[in-house]
Amino acid sequence: MRAPAMLRCAAALALLLAVAAPAAGFYLPGVAPSDFAKGDPLQVKVNKLTSIKTQLPYTYYSLPFCKPATIVDSAENLGEVLRGDRIENSPYVFQMREPKMCQIVCKATIDEKAAKELKEKIEDEYRVNMILDNLPLVVPIARQDKNSFAYQGGYHVGAKGQYAGSKDEKYFIHNHLSFTVKYHRDDDSELSRIVGFEVHPYSVKHQFDDKWNGADTRLSTCDPHASKFVTNSDSPQEVEAGKEIIFTYDVRFEDSEIKWASRWDTYLLMTDDQIHWFSIVNSLMIVLFLSGMVAMIMLRTLYRDISRYNQLETQEEAQEETGWKLVHGDVFRPPTNSDLLCVYVGTGVQFFGMLLVTMIFAVLGFLSPSNRGGLMTAMLLVWVLMGLLAGYTSSRLYKMFKGSEWKKITLQTAFLFPGVAFVIFFILNALIWGEKSSGAVPFTTMFALVLLWFGISVPLVFVGSYLGFKKPAMEPPVKTNKIPRQIPEQAWYMNPIFTILIGGILPFGAVFIELFFILTSIWLHQFYYIFGFLFLVFVILIITCAEITIVLCYFQLCSEDYMWCLAYCTSGTCSSPPMPSLC
Repeated sequence: MRAPAMLRCAAALALLLAVAAPAAGFYLPGVAPSDFAKGDPLQVKVNKLTSIKTQLPYTYYSLPFCKPATIVDSAENLGEVLRGDRIENSPYVFQMREPKMCQIVCKATIDEKAAKELKEKIEDEYRVNMILDNLPLVVPIARQDKNSFAYQGGYHVGAKGQYAGSKDEKYFIHNHLSFTVKYHRDDDSELSRIVGFEVHPYSVKHQFDDKWNGADTRLSTCDPHASKFVTNSDSPQEVEAGKEIIFTYDVRFEDSEIKWASRWDTYLLMTDDQIHWFSIVNSLMIVLFLSGMVAMIMLRTLYRDISRYNQLETQEEAQEETGWKLVHGDVFRPPTNSDLLCVYVGTGVQFFGMLLVTMIFAVLGFLSPSNRGGLMTAMLLVWVLMGLLAGYTSSRLYKMFKGSEWKKITLQTAFLFPGVAFVIFFILNALIWGEKSSGAVPFTTMFALVLLWFGISVPLVFVGSYLGFKKPAMEPPVKTNKIPRQIPEQAWYMNPIFTILIGGILPFGAVFIELFFILTSIWLHQFYYIFGFLFLVFVILIITCAEITIVLCYFQLCSEDYMWCLAYCTSGTCSSPPMPSLC
């Protein structure tokens, strides 16, 4: 009866695959779409002020901008807080598909302190970030060919300039915002979905003839009744203490053919895919070169050595062994700092598991940039869960080295690297807090991080270490000599520091182009979503590190140096300086 059942299951599976094959995939952001009827209110939210010069974010209302009656903070996840996001409501009021012109937000008189802060933010090129229906605000900038646009995230607080005939530099604030909301209308109903949020900022010294009546005041510099609109910054608003600044805005709605599922393409558009392909080809060439070296060693050198050893006819010849076979009785000797090596290996497995799982989810599209902070939150959660593998790996290696104090190695695995990282993070956070930046992590978030560490990661490390230590120890294939063999004097090019540094060059060469784009996205506040390229480079990096380690370790053993634990540092120098001596 089992065979027919299996056939039926196979037939059902084949039918399911046949039905699913024609299905077309599309990009689906991490939030559900929102439909708006004409006249529905649109909530415009403000986010942090960011700069590519200082990297310190600040809250929007740290500057003398117009404020709503009540400031409401939006709920944020762990990743958003760690990134310095501070999402709040704004005084800008939109109604779906109802344009507004020359709307007055407020009038503010800035004092000496506010003027100083505005000038500092303009000098450091800070940008204002806003959000509408989970879409970030962008400034379209025409390219040289005039046929396409580049998009800058957020608009600058202001600009520096000079009056005609004067050499003195002045600071001007962007106090008029011309918003453009792009929407896609449903063919079967009057409902619409927002697919774009753009702005053109202007600096305008507004004037009004009658007395000030708040939002009902009629401006002479921006009057829809007289068909006078702001289209340039010929008469800019200067930032000076005691001067009044009137903040205004326009909003127009533009019908778009872009569908909601594709609205993030503007932000994620890759204009340099040829460079990424060049990076992949460059990395593959390095991998092929190393693979050839490893194949030559395995198929020629080792085969020749083994054949020679098998053809020995006399005991005298057998005693004249040289090279890697000569150190077989010492190569499995525990290193001097075996505890530290076990901790490094366990932490490395934890890192590897976190990167692999996070990258797989990112490639599958689960960590969309529309879900702000999702990537960092996922990395933290996967990191603490991978404590199980860290404890298991370190205890297994520790037991192979004949260690007996498994609780000691477990505590070192659970606290060494996370402790160092937390101390550095705490010091940096204190410095950022002293600058009154929104990037400073609040006490409640700090407590949540400590709770994740002590409440989840540490217990999982202990569970993994207990399971690993219960298993029988891994036995080496040969016996270890009681008396260690003296290592002969090595050639200059076999010096550990030299080989370790050389070993990091090739892996770094395989990933440096993609690393450039990652760091650019971090420091320049850009979206990074080319996880397909990143995953390929990640796989190439793993292969490159493994192959360069095998090659250099083989050369080391051929020189009768059995301190193989230095091979752990060989590929690690592609991202960090040499670690403390493990042997």
